[in-house]
Amino acid sequence: MSQAASSSGPSQSGPSGSSTANDGLASLDSLLAHITTSDNPSTLNSLLKSCAPKDVRDTILASTLADGGDPLTVLDAERNTIGFLYILSARLHSQASAQPSLYVIEDFCSRFDPIQARLAPDRVTTLAKGIIRASEESDNAKYALGPLYNLVTRYPPTLSHLTTLHPLFLKLCVSTGHYTAALPLLTAPITTIDTTLSDLHYNDNLIYHYAGGVAFGALKRWSEAEEFFEICASSPAHVPAAVQLEASKKLVLVQLILYGKTVPPPKYTNTTLQRLLKGSAYGSFIKVYPKRRAALLDAVAKDAELFANERNMGLINQAIERAPRWLIKKLTSTYLTLGLADIGREIGIDSEDEVRAVIMNMIESDEIIASISADGTVTFSDAVPQFSKAEVDAMLRKAQEQSIVLLELERSMNASKEYLTKVCPFTSCLLSGRQL
Repeated sequence: MSQAASSSGPSQSGPSGSSTANDGLASLDSLLAHITTSDNPSTLNSLLKSCAPKDVRDTILASTLADGGDPLTVLDAERNTIGFLYILSARLHSQASAQPSLYVIEDFCSRFDPIQARLAPDRVTTLAKGIIRASEESDNAKYALGPLYNLVTRYPPTLSHLTTLHPLFLKLCVSTGHYTAALPLLTAPITTIDTTLSDLHYNDNLIYHYAGGVAFGALKRWSEAEEFFEICASSPAHVPAAVQLEASKKLVLVQLILYGKTVPPPKYTNTTLQRLLKGSAYGSFIKVYPKRRAALLDAVAKDAELFANERNMGLINQAIERAPRWLIKKLTSTYLTLGLADIGREIGIDSEDEVRAVIMNMIESDEIIASISADGTVTFSDAVPQFSKAEVDAMLRKAQEQSIVLLELERSMNASKEYLTKVCPFTSCLLSGRQL
């Protein structure tokens, strides 16, 4: 490795990756001195951000010291978070520098000071993308899960703050099939959008909820999957994003699994999405659902390639598997008693044993109230709602918790002049001093 001309003079990275002289620019050695001696993270962040043009700055930060040493071995992840963050993120995006070890990445993500890191939100996003990039290049994308989980859970003040890290982590969980790793995030409702915490864009919200819906769907947590897909599909926009159409497709399939029919979308959902969905293969499938399995399989056959290419065949198959249950539930509103053979003919299942197994499973999962006699007669009864004291107490606690969250959101909005001037004309007049 070539030796730098001077560690004290201004320099930049040379071909070997070490700091070399270049008038007007800081050297990595001088930047390291600032990092290790600064007691003001905000001032240090300003210095590192403005020490050179972006490309040159990151080249310097990704280089080695004048003596060939690694600056990260000098720094402490917690005490020197800002400096460590700039150097580590630069190195992860450098093609010329040696990549930091997984241990260094994991150590930083588990020990960094969140308050310091929030001074440089763009570098936190850059770091997360660099970790994903490095893991993909090593053909082991799942190794990024641990570091990113620590980043996304430790960086924001609460898990209810949406950040740019959320969609990155969720996409990684989905692409690697580690759906349960996303649950700590997904089960914390998003209530706060703070653009000083992350450079958020409209698509970040869409991708987070779309990927969350995919994760919940893979875990067969259908109610939560429906909620996440609906948030993505119905988010207001003049022109709907492509991911919103994909969410709409998955949403209706999840609803078929969950309810046996689709549910009208929120009134604020873009009408273009509804029109596109109605005229698609998904709209055709919805029209014939639920019918006997043979009829549904015939309906799907002509568009099977489309469903497979859009990765929705799994949901289609699960909807078809659930179809006999919805047909049986329809029978409960018409008949009080019915034989297994008669039910089989209605739902398109020849085997009485298979019909019996489906009905027994529906009884055990509280989908229907029924009994099967020894001669194969099924007697249906109306469901009587029953709740235990523990269930009622749990629902009350949840309602109280949600009430507190909503109250805090209302207070936050009422304190926002921007919100009040845009949403409330009367308040706008009062704030500007004009008469109504």
